Amino acid sequence: MENMMRAVVYREKGCFALEERPVPEILDPRDAVVRVTLTSICSSDLHIKGGFVPRAKPGIIVGHEMVGVVEQVGPQVTRVAPGDRVAVNVETFCGTCFFCQRGAVNNCTDPAGGWALGCRIDGGQAEYVRVPYADQGLNRIPANVSDRQALLVGDVLATGFWAVRISEIAPEDTVLIIGAGPTGICTLLCALLKRPARVIVCEKDAARLRFVREHYPEVLTVEPVHALEFVRANSSHGGADVVLEVAGAEETFRLAWECARPNAVVTIVALYNGSQILPLPEMYGKNLTFKTGGVDGCDCGEILELISQGKLDTEPLITHTYPLTEIAAAYDLFENRRDGVMKVAIE
Repeated sequence: MENMMRAVVYREKGCFALEERPVPEILDPRDAVVRVTLTSICSSDLHIKGGFVPRAKPGIIVGHEMVGVVEQVGPQVTRVAPGDRVAVNVETFCGTCFFCQRGAVNNCTDPAGGWALGCRIDGGQAEYVRVPYADQGLNRIPANVSDRQALLVGDVLATGFWAVRISEIAPEDTVLIIGAGPTGICTLLCALLKRPARVIVCEKDAARLRFVREHYPEVLTVEPVHALEFVRANSSHGGADVVLEVAGAEETFRLAWECARPNAVVTIVALYNGSQILPLPEMYGKNLTFKTGGVDGCDCGEILELISQGKLDTEPLITHTYPLTEIAAAYDLFENRRDGVMKVAIE
């Protein structure tokens, strides 16, 4: 292994920069070092850049969506070995605490637990990354699954999978998904696995609506301005049985509970830039159940198996590919949503 590598560093609010950094080393017997073969840019990276993630530390290497090849493992790592192709989980978790034992790995009580990679510790928009608790944080990629097919497993696809799991979707349900960005599409793919009666995607961006119509013709689509009327007309009980809010805007937060039928489940998947308000007098009598999603990486092995079986395919989301040396251009494209971009792969 080399001694130095290229990496994208969060210098300060509004500033990411490509720098030379030392190649990471094993610091704990449960660590692994992974050579990154493919990484990506996530909207959460933009939240860090904008200063909306207070726990993100200036000076850290960003990036938490990545796949690669194991280069080194600590002496207590037993589930992966050098040479294994792996998907890296965005969550760092011990696997033994109260929450980990109950599948809520996002709430791991270890000091390094939760979203650490690319936020509180060095992440994967780099040539190498150190992964703590490697037995939990790495999943071997099946031989028939490519790096591009596996790239989104550890974050946005895991986010959608978890959100759908906690939303309790039934076969007779009308499901409304607000937001057709990458996380929204991953949530859509996972919702379709449940085979609900109908799925409606609400999105204001014309290019993203076209993407949904082209790739998922069985899904109904609507713009936000017409959503309330449309959802009521295309549901059996005056509104959606399950709403998943993946857009992350003040108006979409309100739209989520407005479009829900009484006694519905409203799952908040999005990451917001500010606090949201629940106008309880207006909601009185709707008896809604709100759930907060986020990412919980306990299902990555199952997700990889579903990809291997041809039941999940996120590769159409990867619309652009850049080398690491041109990642500034990739960020500019992604942040400004140009050229129909959905996800950018970084080689």
